[in-house]
Amino acid sequence: MERVRDVSELPKAHLHLHFTGSMRPGTVLELADKYGVRLPEALTEALTGGEPPRLRATDERGWFRFQRLYDAARSCLREPEDIRRLVREAAEEDVRDGSGWLEIQVDPTSYAPRLGGLIPALEIILDAVETTSRETGLGMRVLVAANRMKHPLDARTLARLAVRYADRGVVGFGLSNDERRGMARDFDRAFHIAREGGLLSAPHGGELTGPASVRDCLDDLHANRIGHGVRAAEDPRLLKRLADRQVTCEVCPASNVALGVYEKPEDVPLRTLFEAGVPMALGADDPLLFGSRLAAQYEIARRHHGFTDAELAELARQSVRASAAPEDMKAKLLAGVDDWLA
Repeated sequence: MERVRDVSELPKAHLHLHFTGSMRPGTVLELADKYGVRLPEALTEALTGGEPPRLRATDERGWFRFQRLYDAARSCLREPEDIRRLVREAAEEDVRDGSGWLEIQVDPTSYAPRLGGLIPALEIILDAVETTSRETGLGMRVLVAANRMKHPLDARTLARLAVRYADRGVVGFGLSNDERRGMARDFDRAFHIAREGGLLSAPHGGELTGPASVRDCLDDLHANRIGHGVRAAEDPRLLKRLADRQVTCEVCPASNVALGVYEKPEDVPLRTLFEAGVPMALGADDPLLFGSRLAAQYEIARRHHGFTDAELAELARQSVRASAAPEDMKAKLLAGVDDWLA
């Protein structure tokens, strides 16, 4: 009988983790108490009870409820020390789960009002990332993400800012929030600015809407990676296109189920993408609200989709290859994957 290896010891890269959503539940509760923030009852119950809140974001009311809980948690981040704590704890959790490289995604405009403005907010985040990476040994960088719910001009401002800080730890540019709002092509200029500045293009698509959303990310935003992308499984021709171009889908199984994109873990089309040759990087998305971190996503692949250890190792390799890690870091992590499998 084959030995079952510990997935938390499998070296991997984490490419889909949102900033506020990376927080530990206890940290949110402590900060809420510190600043006198009244959290929604559903969030408090979830954080104290250890069970993620019941969320279904497949309709606009459900997405609004999800966003309300997310915004409440974000309102607890008020001082630079809170940012430093979040980054440090996110890194510690990733190291515990076997991650050797983390690209954390953030829209700095969300934190700017309390941190002195857009530029100070991003600099505080980048300084925290640099310090934490040095102290923990985890390779860590930042992906700046625009918000689909805001004007495309705001996205252009963020893209220029992201490029300006490319030598300080920004490696990519994304587009998040409800993909049913804001067409991808509305943000093409922002992504052009980011790509011209040497940043990866990594917009969200193919989560709450179907394959067309993924195609739009490819055609209009020239995506190197797709945040989620699972709905591409509904279109064999699109799967082939992703496979041929080796565009990586940042698949977040627990998130997909928590938000009602799929009913059960076994419904997430991991096998379909994998067998079509589409590269995947498993991610935790927002563990604060979805209740599981990086290693748990690999456990889902093993338990609910029958992935062997050799296949889990290949998923880890795909995550590393799709990352913005330096080549020597990639080589180290890939060698670690081979050692885990040996």
